[in-house]
Amino acid sequence: MSRQRVAVAMSGGVDSSVAAALLVEQGQEVVGLMLRLWSPDPRGLNRCCSPDALATARRVAAMLDIPFHVLDVRAPFKAQVVDFFVEGYRQGVTPNPCLECNRHIRWGFLLRHALALGATHLATGHYARVRQREDGRYLLLRAMDRAKDQSYVLSVMTQENLRHACFPIGDYTKEEVRAMAAERGLPVAQRRESQDLCFVTDGDYQAFLESQGVRLSPGPIVDVEGRTLGEHRGLAAYTIGQRKSIGISAPEPLYVVAKDMARNALIVGPRTALERRTFHVGRVNWVLGEPPDGPVEVGVQVRYRAREVPATVTATGEAQAEVELAEPLPDVTPGQAAVFYQGEVCLGGGIIQP
Repeated sequence: MSRQRVAVAMSGGVDSSVAAALLVEQGQEVVGLMLRLWSPDPRGLNRCCSPDALATARRVAAMLDIPFHVLDVRAPFKAQVVDFFVEGYRQGVTPNPCLECNRHIRWGFLLRHALALGATHLATGHYARVRQREDGRYLLLRAMDRAKDQSYVLSVMTQENLRHACFPIGDYTKEEVRAMAAERGLPVAQRRESQDLCFVTDGDYQAFLESQGVRLSPGPIVDVEGRTLGEHRGLAAYTIGQRKSIGISAPEPLYVVAKDMARNALIVGPRTALERRTFHVGRVNWVLGEPPDGPVEVGVQVRYRAREVPATVTATGEAQAEVELAEPLPDVTPGQAAVFYQGEVCLGGGIIQP
């Protein structure tokens, strides 16, 4: 890449800090941007933009001698990410808010702001890669470090997004990134990663949902044959595939199989009752901008850390597709994304429907 102005999404973490450092070393004109996100905490604390994270990101920017700006996206983040998450649970599904954050906030609001600053690219610390084809279109590729690959949550990206995207650490392992941070004296080399949602600050999902107006109404726990086994504390407190903390005992392990919203009933059964061979996905995004002409053989990943399994996917209409798995899976969860791959290429993905 010739010298250009590149905006870097900074979080105070090791990945985005090293991404910024690598771009500076390449001779790019780098601008650091950090998002101020909504939080239910009265102090306004969000894991991704805590005072400590903000101070660290600002310190890294100063060490790299690059401008640093904080953008207030609390309102759009609340409306398009948090409210989406809450409504999903209210409707009985298990949504993935990270997808919506990438769709609307990072590759929507933040990219538009970066371009308005005169940047040609927005760089992030995601573990993924972009490659341009001979026909000019862009491919989204898995990271070299498959253990850290984040193409799953980037499957919402469009050709316009990818045209401006830059993933400086996509060719490195996490260990290499930490080593590069240490070599450069960056104060993030050993910074721990948070695995929880940034806006659920104490990890208590149930309390958070209640604080956002999701009413937890007790109802019957019913097995797949219709027998009442006990009482649940509210459907939003459970996820499909959950085994622990259901609150009933049985001779064999029981899992949450489904939620009957009309009856306010929690359906439980053996692990085999979870298995699905076919399912429908909506809100499908095809990275190349158009669906395939017919059925295509892919590898499908139905959760962020799930293993990839062979499948056939068929586009069935506007942003719709049917997926047929080569083997049944027990963790096909409505609200989560099914993401399609051919080798290292991410074709896109959609939201698993009930």
